[in-house]
Amino acid sequence: MTLPAQKILIIGGGFTGMSAAILLKQQGADVELVEIDKNWRTDGAGITVSGPSLRAIEKIGILPQFKEKGAITSGVKMFNTEGTLIKQIQTPAVPDSSIVGGGGIMRPVLARILGEATKEAGIDVHLGVTFTRIEEVGDQVNVEFSDGRFGSYDLVLGTDGVFSKVRQEVFPDAPRPQYTGQGVWRAVIPRGDVDCAMQYLGPKGKVGFTPVSDTEMYLYYTEARPTMDKFFEEHELVPHLSSLLEPFTAPEVVKIRENLGSSSQIIYRPLEGMLMPRPWYKGRVLLMGDCVHATTPHLASGAGMGHEDAVVLAEEFRNGGHILDVLERFQNRRWERCRMIVTNSMRLGEIEKTGGPKEEHTQIMGISMAALLAPI
Repeated sequence: MTLPAQKILIIGGGFTGMSAAILLKQQGADVELVEIDKNWRTDGAGITVSGPSLRAIEKIGILPQFKEKGAITSGVKMFNTEGTLIKQIQTPAVPDSSIVGGGGIMRPVLARILGEATKEAGIDVHLGVTFTRIEEVGDQVNVEFSDGRFGSYDLVLGTDGVFSKVRQEVFPDAPRPQYTGQGVWRAVIPRGDVDCAMQYLGPKGKVGFTPVSDTEMYLYYTEARPTMDKFFEEHELVPHLSSLLEPFTAPEVVKIRENLGSSSQIIYRPLEGMLMPRPWYKGRVLLMGDCVHATTPHLASGAGMGHEDAVVLAEEFRNGGHILDVLERFQNRRWERCRMIVTNSMRLGEIEKTGGPKEEHTQIMGISMAALLAPI
């Protein structure tokens, strides 16, 4: 079969880049991936993975590894600060998949799974490398690299994240990520007998728990912060997160708060987001994932949208045609779904940080989760 593009360069070895590399290699493309971090690390604690995101993970071919290392549960329970159940959101079977429910996994564990699959696929990976120049000449994209190499490609994919260097180079006037006024705290704690994802809605924040293995779950708290503080000292982490959880009198939250400590792997990150208007490609350079639709974690779909991008691009490759037609079809299939996720996630954040109506919050959660069940 003649592919729309045979020789493909992927810049950025995160979830989106690795997923695209695996799926395009499966179709017979010659795929090269460069990643600026020589150690190919992924920072972070746990990650909540929705059922629709698991559908994409299944299409990529790593669902068995996810089940072995992570956790899959059913349903989301939403409570008020005292622990009274507000709503129980069902997580039904996901169409076009074997998935029932949602899941969670440690972010570095998922990165290792994808990294091993990338290597096993025979993809040409260069670590500690990025590009220094991108130039389209005719039907080729010429790229110079920081290690002195030069390559010519049929297609270049920019998957280097929310602060994308590829985006800055190819789309210098594109919008930049904006701080949302919230930060997220994450910690890893014993799972106990928790059997599903849970959220507790507070006056100006939300604390949630997602199982990430048979024995662990991860805690997350979205905090309203008017300034974009990026770092906290080690000795500040436990006292600050503990103070944030103090308004929650639900017995489950009180118990977890009392047991926070140095082993809880607490981290903090300011939340930023952006949605780049179409086009997402210029000539034979396409942006994917957080480069064009970076979202906050309120709908547990940030990484999942990147996985889906890879699945859709692979499907459009299979459908064939000129490469520019493939890229146009790809962005048009992805636009509305990604716009909905970014917009609704931002609105959920606004409700949380301003103490807005809890009814609207639960309604947006339910509507969004239902919409995500639709075909990719």
